[in-house]
Amino acid sequence: MKKIFSLFVLMSAFTEFSHAQNKDTTASSNYFSLQQAIEYANQHQKDMMNADLDVQMAEAKVAETRGTGLPQVSANLDFKDYFELNYLFPGIFGANQDPGTFVGFPIETPTYSSSVGVQASQLLFDGTFFVGLRASKAYREMSKKNQTRTRIDMVVSVSKAYYNLLVNQQRLNLVVANVTRLKKLKDDTQAMYTNGFVEKVDIDRVNLTYNNVVTEKEKTERLIQLSEFYLKFQMGMNINTKIALTDSLNAEQLKSFSLEASKPDVTNRIEYSLLKSQQELYELDVRRYKAHYLPSLVLYGSLNTMNQRAKFDAFDTKTKWFPTGFVGVQLSLPIFSGLSQHNKVEQAELSIRKIKNEIDHTTNALDLENVNTKTSLANAIATLTTQEKNLELANEVYSVSKLKYDQGVGSNLEVITAETSLKEAQINYYTSLYDALVAKVDLDKAMGAIK
Repeated sequence: MKKIFSLFVLMSAFTEFSHAQNKDTTASSNYFSLQQAIEYANQHQKDMMNADLDVQMAEAKVAETRGTGLPQVSANLDFKDYFELNYLFPGIFGANQDPGTFVGFPIETPTYSSSVGVQASQLLFDGTFFVGLRASKAYREMSKKNQTRTRIDMVVSVSKAYYNLLVNQQRLNLVVANVTRLKKLKDDTQAMYTNGFVEKVDIDRVNLTYNNVVTEKEKTERLIQLSEFYLKFQMGMNINTKIALTDSLNAEQLKSFSLEASKPDVTNRIEYSLLKSQQELYELDVRRYKAHYLPSLVLYGSLNTMNQRAKFDAFDTKTKWFPTGFVGVQLSLPIFSGLSQHNKVEQAELSIRKIKNEIDHTTNALDLENVNTKTSLANAIATLTTQEKNLELANEVYSVSKLKYDQGVGSNLEVITAETSLKEAQINYYTSLYDALVAKVDLDKAMGAIK
C-alpha cells in the first residue's frame, strides 16, 4: 500500500512539474523583441500567408504549363445496346419510293457492341509552348518578388506598431511619476492649508492640476491597450493574447545614426524589380503572339479493339475482338487569322512602351523618396535633440520651483506652472522620439535595407 501511495505521489509531482514547465514555456512565448514580433508576423500575418500561397500557386502553374509538353495519354471503354436496329437500303427496293431515298428494314435480333481503346499524343514542336513555359517561370519569379514586397510592408507596419506601443509605455511611466509627484504636492499643500499657511485657491489650483494628470494617466492606459491591440493585429495574433515587449528605446543610438550613407541603387528596390518583371512578361507576350505564325507538329496514335454480338457476352474471352491501330503526324500551319494576331502583337508592344515609361517615373520617385526620408529623419533627430534639452530644462525648472516652495520662498503657482511645462516637455519629447523612430524605418525601406 505504501508503494502504491509513493508511486501516486511521484506521478502527481511529475504532472505538476510538467504543467509548470508548459506554463513557463507558454508565458515565455508571450515576450517579444522587435525581431521576434517580425518573425511571428512572417508566419501568421494574413498578407504573408497569402503571399506564400501565391508562390505555391505559381509553382503549380509552371508544372501545369510543363505538363502540356509531355505525352498525353487517354483510354476509353464504350458499350452499346442496340435495342432497336435498322439497316437502310435504297428506295428502289421498296414500293412507291422515289430513287435517292432510303428505306429501313428492322432487325429483330438486338445487337451489342463493345470497344476499348487507348490514344496518345506527343507535342514535337510548338513555339507558343516554349514561350509559355518561359512566361510561367517569369510569373513564378514575380510571385516571389511580390512575397518580398509583402514582407517589407509587414516589417514596416510591425516596426511602427511596436515602437508606438513602446513609446506609449514609456510615456505612462512618466505620467505615473507625475501623478505620484503631484499627489505629494497635493497632500503637502493640504497640510499647509490646514495649518493656515496657504489660501484655498492654492488647494484648488493643485487639485485641478492633479485631476488633469490623473485623467491623462487613464487616457494613456487606454491608448496603450489600443496600441497593443494594433500591434497584435499587425502581427496576425489574436488581440486578446497577452504579450510583453522586451526591447527598450535608445535615443542616443538613434541620434548617432549617420545620414551620410551613399546614395542607394534604385535597381535594388523591390518596386523597381517588380516593374522589370512586368516588362519581361510583356516582352514574352510579344514572342508568344508571334509564335502563333509558326507551324506546330504533333505525333499521335491510337489503338482500339471492338466486337459486336447478338447476345450479351462481352466478358466471354472466347469471342473474337477486332483491333484497329494507327500512328500519325499532324503539321498545322496558320495562314490567315484576320489580322487578330497582328493586333495582339501591337497591343503587347504598346504595353512594353507603357511599362518603360512607368519604370522611368518610378526611378525618379524612388530617388525622391530617398532624399525625402533622409530629410525627414534629419529634421526628426534635430527636433528630438531639442526636445530632449527642453525636457532637461523643464525638470530643472520644476526641481528649483519645488525646492523654493518647500523652503517657503516660492508659491505653489510657480510649482504648478513648472509642472505644466514639464508635462508639455515630456509629451513633446516622446512625440519627437516616435517621429524619429518612424522616420528611421521609412529611411531603411527607402534605402533597401529591409529585406
